[in-house]
Amino acid sequence: MGEELLGIHGLALFIAAGLLLNLTPGADMALVARCSAAQGFKGGAAAALGVGAGCWVHTAAAALGLTALLDGSTTAFGLLRWAGAAYLVWLGWSLLRTPPAPAPALPLPGARPAAAAGLAPAGFGRLFAQGFLTNALNPKVALFFLAFMPQFIAAEAPNKAVAFIVLGTVFVVNGTAVNLTLAWVVAALRQRLAGRPALRLAGHWLNRGVGGLFVLLGLRLAWGDGGR
Repeated sequence: MGEELLGIHGLALFIAAGLLLNLTPGADMALVARCSAAQGFKGGAAAALGVGAGCWVHTAAAALGLTALLDGSTTAFGLLRWAGAAYLVWLGWSLLRTPPAPAPALPLPGARPAAAAGLAPAGFGRLFAQGFLTNALNPKVALFFLAFMPQFIAAEAPNKAVAFIVLGTVFVVNGTAVNLTLAWVVAALRQRLAGRPALRLAGHWLNRGVGGLFVLLGLRLAWGDGGR
């Protein structure tokens, strides 16, 4: 009944399709996995919440019609595309240049264990910002929202902006749940392997792998398919 009042149809199909899309590997999931491996569940959760906040920005933009404006303006799209590409390349290069963490010294009695061998720790606010910018600066996410959501909003919907916000919020909540689950799984593996020398080596190469992925994604966003 609530769906009909909002002019939304096929909500179950929207949720199923959205979950499948959320499970598709990409920059957001790579960042969450890297942060979870580095600093456990809290680190991954900070990045996941940042990704969700960035995704909600796209929801608000679509509801306000800004995404349609972006799609119709080559200049605006190009500026956002290059900003997103530059950020991904910068973040990837930073990860590639991150040196391996030194081997942890023997802990003193009562001391807390070190963060994660092989991966340098960062503040949770910084991890949240990385997740936010990785998603919010991706113009293809904005255009995806514009193309995907209208399929589930009736032409006679009394308030299409509200329908956009409701569907976007559902998508963000489900996506955040997926990323939080990923953070928990990676953090559990990190905890299981804690103290093993292989963890430091794996952490170092995870930094390099995610860094290389971000650089490639940034270059692809800048030049691939004309950015569209």
